[in-house]
Amino acid sequence: MKKFNGIRKAKTIVFLFLACFLSSSGIAVSDDSATPEDMVMIPGGHFLMGVDKEVNVDTKKMSVRQKLRYAVSREAFHDEGPAHNVIIDAFFIDQYEVSNKHYGEFLKASGHPSPAYWDDHRRNKPQQPVSGVNWNDANAFCSWANKRLPTEAEWEKAARGPEGFKYPWGDKYDASMGNYGRKQELTANVDAFPQGKSPYGVYNMSGNVFEWVADWYDPNYYKTTKQILNPAGPQAGVFLSDTGTYVDRIAVGKKRVIRGGSWYAPVESVTTTHRFWNDPMNNSYGVGLGFRCARSIENDSLLQARTFYMDALINMGAEKYPQAMKSIEKALSKDASNPEYLKLKEMIGKQVR
Repeated sequence: MKKFNGIRKAKTIVFLFLACFLSSSGIAVSDDSATPEDMVMIPGGHFLMGVDKEVNVDTKKMSVRQKLRYAVSREAFHDEGPAHNVIIDAFFIDQYEVSNKHYGEFLKASGHPSPAYWDDHRRNKPQQPVSGVNWNDANAFCSWANKRLPTEAEWEKAARGPEGFKYPWGDKYDASMGNYGRKQELTANVDAFPQGKSPYGVYNMSGNVFEWVADWYDPNYYKTTKQILNPAGPQAGVFLSDTGTYVDRIAVGKKRVIRGGSWYAPVESVTTTHRFWNDPMNNSYGVGLGFRCARSIENDSLLQARTFYMDALINMGAEKYPQAMKSIEKALSKDASNPEYLKLKEMIGKQVR
């Protein structure tokens, strides 16, 4: 019994300090990490990704007709859960979707093939988002711009804000906040609907164009993932077939994730947790496939501080308080004003005394 109590105590300590870590507001970014033009800095830390939805339907007992009917129902949108804690490092993300103007600069400089609809006067105005791009096009542009596609977790964090909103502007649906549901029948300028921007100031994360992200798509990824720190999605795509979700109704094969809905998409597609998919080579879904880019924050000092902080947490959970104190002091030597590090040092100090 004594041994069991010791194990339980250790597990309790680990849980408490993990909870402390998950409540972190993120890594502070020093002044030398200047925000690039037309990008915003998203603070690191934990957030609750996805949403819990009850699904009490056994698709295995359905007829083919019933499966098809279920596949397009709202109830089938159950790849958004379960909700789960993730931790991401601070990063930059484009404030606006990539515009035709900027994409044109890329085409001229690189000789990359033009996207679909490039000559369509309804969709090729300079400040409209580029549309008709496949995943490889989007990835090529971001690389050319010395950026990268955001991960699905980064995209959702930027859209939901610190409060974890259902929509970028809040938890209440408001049709005036974005361009979706075919109310305009074409894309709006990338700086349109400022009232619907996310808490971090990111525009059009609901509607306008679906946005490619870096991750492969797996409808069951949230149910099986063990990734907590900077999740990057499945290592490879899965073939979609007979999964019992609405993604089965059109095609099978490996897909990439798209987020945010589009001008063509229904209201159900524009929540901050909604996940959809497309073939990486497809460039024409709903006349609304676009993207925005992200960039990692390169700061070796802060990354080293984070490593020492993690060491301190591990040692604290193992009740190795002197080692924990050494680690947190090393973290503070790299990032002296970080409130989470200071808080942890205070907690360790109480145990050392």
